[in-house]
Amino acid sequence: MILRLAMQSLMARALTVGMTVLAIALSVALFLGVEKIRTSARASFADTISGTDLIVGARSGSVQLLLYSVFRIGNATNNVTWESYRDIAARPEVDWIVPISLGDSHRQFRVMGTTPAFFEHYKFRGGRSLEISAGHGLDDLYDTVIGADVAATLGYSVGDPIVVLHGLASFTAHDDQPFRVAGIVAKTGTPVDRTVIVSLEAIEAIHVDWQSGAKSGQTTPVEVIRSMELEPTAITAALVGVQSRLQIFGLQRWINEYPEEPLLAVLPGVALQELWQIVGVAETALIGVSAMVVVTALVGMMAMIFSSLNERRREMAIWRAMGARPSTILGLLVIEAMLMAAVGSVLGLALLYLGLAIGQPWVDAAFGIWLPIDPPTVRELWVLAIVIGAAALASLLPAIRAYRLSLADGMMVRI
Repeated sequence: MILRLAMQSLMARALTVGMTVLAIALSVALFLGVEKIRTSARASFADTISGTDLIVGARSGSVQLLLYSVFRIGNATNNVTWESYRDIAARPEVDWIVPISLGDSHRQFRVMGTTPAFFEHYKFRGGRSLEISAGHGLDDLYDTVIGADVAATLGYSVGDPIVVLHGLASFTAHDDQPFRVAGIVAKTGTPVDRTVIVSLEAIEAIHVDWQSGAKSGQTTPVEVIRSMELEPTAITAALVGVQSRLQIFGLQRWINEYPEEPLLAVLPGVALQELWQIVGVAETALIGVSAMVVVTALVGMMAMIFSSLNERRREMAIWRAMGARPSTILGLLVIEAMLMAAVGSVLGLALLYLGLAIGQPWVDAAFGIWLPIDPPTVRELWVLAIVIGAAALASLLPAIRAYRLSLADGMMVRI
């Protein structure tokens, strides 16, 4: 009975109730959307590199090693000698190893020297492999494969020339040995998108005439360079995969205790968690802001109920005169608030899934964040339940005021 009265009362005030429900729906959609983006961004962040068991570099900090080897941020404190790299590669636990050489740049994008094994073993987003959307891989000494963001930002296509700069903030260019865009990597949402990839031999080739970070007076012809044995003397870092997961910690301990030079081996997942603790502070702020939007919508609902009380005093008095108890009046307003919150929550959930269906491809292409369209999680259902419960609490104050209205006051004609 009281539920039917509440529904009829809400339908009689369809316009104001509809605006309140819409405000609640938008706030719920915003809150759940922020939560979805937060969890998806965290998952995408953790999936920046997958399938790699260890990252090896010069001894520093785990976060610093992760930043320059995976995210191309900052620089290594030191290099790893090629002899040490070969010693690690020769270990029986090692299934595969990919060297990485950093240091040069091209128009603010990092240049990374590596081997073709990088395209085979670098995995992201739970095991996805790199795909070359145009062109081919590193077939020639002066071939380069560029990331999707590099191609889009600089307007490059297959066959375009590229001149690498020495260092990150240098005006000295390796213009005597230009590269050619051989391929473009499909969008990944990882730092690979902002990387210019060349072969490890090419890094050595463009530095043939360089000594101690400066160019010597001589210029070796390209034909001569191509005939050289371009084995590197050092690399920046290496990605390692082991034969068995049970061997990871033993190999890590052996590398960290390597006697020939100070090395550091870190587990990517652990280092990513440490890094997220640093950069993930913003997620708390986002949740707080979206929660305040929900609170604002509920306060608006409470204000709407308060403002309608004066208009409904005669209605309340008639119900009282017909035998309705004060608790019935109180329960009526609480149920009305809960119905508005429930409809708003369901509508907000529908708006969320509509937004996900429309924005999922764009967000993935633009930011590399995959927003899964899954059934509501237990956490999301709890959010909806809390919103409905909070609406009931927010309605108590105006409901108590209505509870205390007297029959005589309600029937009084105000001039």
